[in-house]
Order: sequence, then structure tokens, then C-alpha cells
Amino acid sequence: MSVLVIGKFKGDTAKFQQALADRADEFAKIAEASKTVGGLHHRFGIGDGWVLIVDEWESVEHFQKFMSDPDLQAFIGSVGGAPEPPEIIVAQAISSPDEF
Repeated sequence: MSVLVIGKFKGDTAKFQQALADRADEFAKIAEASKTVGGLHHRFGIGDGWVLIVDEWESVEHFQKFMSDPDLQAFIGSVGGAPEPPEIIVAQAISSPDEF
């Protein structure tokens, strides 16, 4: 069964939003790469000084392996992510009658 991964990264949200526009092709390449190694769904959100990721992965191991890539870590820093580790919540994905 798949897992939901919620990550909260501290960082510069203005820089991040600008990077979404200026470096869209790089974000798209990362998305395609994640799909080939177990990524199922992905969304971003922003708050006051933080970026939220909401993902679904085939397994937590797939997510951890993908996120451990040094090039990805450098990319996160270059688009406004703070150097400190993000807060991560992992939960088993379940189905319910009210999902949409």
C-alpha cells in the first residue's frame, strides 16, 4: 500500500515562487524522475516562511531514496529551501467513502 508524505520546508517563499516560474523546466524534470522511482502524486503549498509538499509514494523507501540525491538537495537549496532538515510526516494511505 502507498504512503502519504507531508513535508514542511523552511525557506524563502518569494524566491521559491519565482523559481517555479523561472525554472519550470527543472521542476518538470524532477517530477518526471520521481514518477520513474515510485512517486504517484505531488503538490506544493506555501505559508509564512515555509513550503509544504504533499506527496504520495509507492513506499517510504522510494521517497527516502529519491530525496537523498545530492543534486536534488542542492536544487532545493537553490530555489529557497533552508539548509535545515524539513519536518516530515509519513502515513499509510487508506481509502475512505468520502475521498475525492
